[in-house]
Amino acid sequence: MAEKTPVYRRILLKLSGEALIGAQGYGIDPQVIDFIAGEIKETVGSGVQLAIVIGGGNIFRGLKAHASGMDRVAADNIGMLATVINALALQDSLEQTGIQTRVQSAINIADVAEPFIVRRALRHLEKGRVVIFAAGTGNPFFTTDTAASLRAGEIKADILLKGTKVDGVYDKDPVIDKDAILYKSLSYMEVVKAGLKVMDTTAITFCMDNEIPIRVFNMNGKGNLKRIVFGGEIGTIVRAIA
Repeated sequence: MAEKTPVYRRILLKLSGEALIGAQGYGIDPQVIDFIAGEIKETVGSGVQLAIVIGGGNIFRGLKAHASGMDRVAADNIGMLATVINALALQDSLEQTGIQTRVQSAINIADVAEPFIVRRALRHLEKGRVVIFAAGTGNPFFTTDTAASLRAGEIKADILLKGTKVDGVYDKDPVIDKDAILYKSLSYMEVVKAGLKVMDTTAITFCMDNEIPIRVFNMNGKGNLKRIVFGGEIGTIVRAIA
């Protein structure tokens, strides 16, 4: 039997910092990050080029700190540094599985990460390395969702995958409301008009303008990432026409 061919050549995976917490409620759970590294290794092994944008909410949330009285610029700068910590932790876990990885930071932190340079990132991807983009866009006032959409456009990713702790996009919070309905497909405009919490409006609009499809899925499901790469319709797809 002929081996299946991935339907995507290059993907951008967006992971929230909260995805690394596990059951401990704060920081980085070693078992969780090792599980994610294993899922990524399986996917990269199929020949797909994979880049990652990771958040920092498991360590520090800039908007929450700002709401408590901290200056927004200072809070966002701390949040960007938190994403660097997560990126380095994920890099270590990936390299322990044998996957070559590079961290590129949008802020200058040369002792621990390369500067973000699009052409260099593309070369790494073409050589089979996983590239982790840290520090968001390098600017305050922008979320890591926006950074993910921006990087997806810059590296010409075929799709942006958003790994979450739920099965996709629901009409209501499925944790609170057990009658919440899972959407299989949505248009960009449906997401914006309904105020659905897929990604922030700036990120959705960027993906819409640049025709980058988004698939929201449960990263905790074993094999989900690889199944999507081979065409599995897991979670919710967001694109021009639902």
